Amino acid sequence: MSQNSEKQVTKPIGPLASFIFMSRWLQLPLYLGLILAQCVYVYHFWVELSDLIGAVLGNPDSLAHILDAVTVDGAPRPSKLTETTIMLVVLGLIDVVMISNLLIMVIVGGYETFVSRMNLEQHPDQPEWLSHVNATVLKVKLGTAIIGISSIHLLKTFINARAYDEKTLLAQTGIHLVFLISALAIAYSDRIMSMTANADRDTH
Repeated sequence: MSQNSEKQVTKPIGPLASFIFMSRWLQLPLYLGLILAQCVYVYHFWVELSDLIGAVLGNPDSLAHILDAVTVDGAPRPSKLTETTIMLVVLGLIDVVMISNLLIMVIVGGYETFVSRMNLEQHPDQPEWLSHVNATVLKVKLGTAIIGISSIHLLKTFINARAYDEKTLLAQTGIHLVFLISALAIAYSDRIMSMTANADRDTH
């Protein structure tokens, strides 16, 4: 049986199958585009951080930019840098970082899963989750990241709750709960499939 398995493994791939399999490289420009999007987020992060530092140091242009950035339609524009204003700016920076983390997971995990192996097993900085990544694990990781991003936006909305009507607050809360339930459902489905696979392995 083992010899038959080796013959099946070493069987050459047909031209059509090889061409179809090579089509996975069409995704490469997509991941390179996400790297460029990552660069945009890094630039945006440093612009916001430099303006925050400039506002703290008394730069009027930086202060005006910060106050404009945190002002929500329907809410009065703050006139000075307060604890709430700083909190909103920092939450915005955290939001950028979490989206950047999401991009990294999609770029690295997606390339590893759908395009080509990166052979990072011996690399000291290999992400822990990358060693057992698959499409389902990637979905769970992405779902968790989206919940974190949604939490940041929901917190920013609650801080400016007076500027929103009740329907908007309930809608954003409902959307966040949908993200949470979806992530839990994906994680539960992954657990069921893992338990089924282990049971089949033990049976054989």
